[in-house]
Amino acid sequence: MSPSILPRVAAAAVERALSTAPVVVLLGARQTGKTTLVRSMPQLSGRPYLTLDDFDLRTQAAEDPESVVRRAPFLVLDEVQRTRDLLIAVKRAVDDDPDRTPGRFVLTGSANLLMLERVSETLAGRAVYVTLWPFTRRERLGQGCTGAWSGLLSAPFERWHGLLDRESGPKEDWRDAARAGGLPVPSRELPDDEARALWFSGYVQTYLERDVRAVTAVRDLVLFRRFLALLASRHAQVLNKTDLAAPLGVSVPTIGQWLGVLETTAQILIVPPFYENFGKRLIKSPKIYVADAGLACHLLGIDTAGELARSPFRGALFEGFIAAEMAKAQVNAGGRRELYYFRDEQGLEVDFLVPGRAGAVALVECKAVRTVTPGMVAPMQRLAAALKRTRGKAAGTRMFLVHQSPQAGTPTPAVAPGVRALPWQAFLEAL
Repeated sequence: MSPSILPRVAAAAVERALSTAPVVVLLGARQTGKTTLVRSMPQLSGRPYLTLDDFDLRTQAAEDPESVVRRAPFLVLDEVQRTRDLLIAVKRAVDDDPDRTPGRFVLTGSANLLMLERVSETLAGRAVYVTLWPFTRRERLGQGCTGAWSGLLSAPFERWHGLLDRESGPKEDWRDAARAGGLPVPSRELPDDEARALWFSGYVQTYLERDVRAVTAVRDLVLFRRFLALLASRHAQVLNKTDLAAPLGVSVPTIGQWLGVLETTAQILIVPPFYENFGKRLIKSPKIYVADAGLACHLLGIDTAGELARSPFRGALFEGFIAAEMAKAQVNAGGRRELYYFRDEQGLEVDFLVPGRAGAVALVECKAVRTVTPGMVAPMQRLAAALKRTRGKAAGTRMFLVHQSPQAGTPTPAVAPGVRALPWQAFLEAL
């Protein structure tokens, strides 16, 4: 791998998949680095790389897809969502191979192909799917592995110091990290705020013109662009489709369809509510986030650290930044994305609940502040007590208060028994 190419945690999953199934499908949003990953992996060197972005190849794939898949015994096919018939040819090639040779085809696509019914049906039983999310902070710092998070959920509280107090990497303002996001180009290659703003503007335009139209027949792209901005203004809020439909003058079913487009193309993160029999009426709608913090800032018109510091969306953006990092860490560690929030109609609310091994649960509260107080953790303590009553596992709940980095030389206080207050950098280092 080139020194300029950062290692990705998902590479290990791709490597395992190459020895398991005839087809490996690498999924992810546009510009997450899928092409860079497959072209830099030693296991894929030497095999032809064909992209459906090439007009001539796309025409050939439409007219004679069999000739494309017969070009070589092993192929990398990029942007495969741009033609459907090619997938049928891949299926036939796999079915005609009596040995079902593992790793024969590697497919990548900007849309989440698992959500496209025809694709999942075509490749059923023949493919392993790997999702490539934007960079985590650890990846951006060149650490191509996951952290100590899984160990935290099974370790006693007194061992947390040893697991968590290993923060490495440069000190950083979370506002800079959030605005840069995790997409490789704006997070690593662009020199300033103006360059990032221009890049994100082009990203949104390309996304509208290519990915949205590839997934569904959205007639009015200008209206859909307004929908993106409106949705960003509901970042980290409970989803209310009627609230989104009214300002745009569209129906609630249309909003549902558009949300499906965003989820299909991996642009949003939906966090469902956590259900437990607490004898209370619980909020049942999910919370919604723009998946990349940099894109969320752009859609909200936030281009500088000063604008973010003054923004009424500051707390929501901090929460969404942490949420995306947790979701990415779960997928990168080879697990399912299991991230929930808790809210009931009596006002008890906890930002995130993360199930762990052997019934362990992590409660996470995010505060974009430098000074933390005991009152900030009271909702987590109440929820932990409710979990103890229903589950009978006092030691199974871990509580974290994630906050802005304190001023230099200011120690983080012991907020409450059983609660660990962590600057955001230390928390993300554990992921």
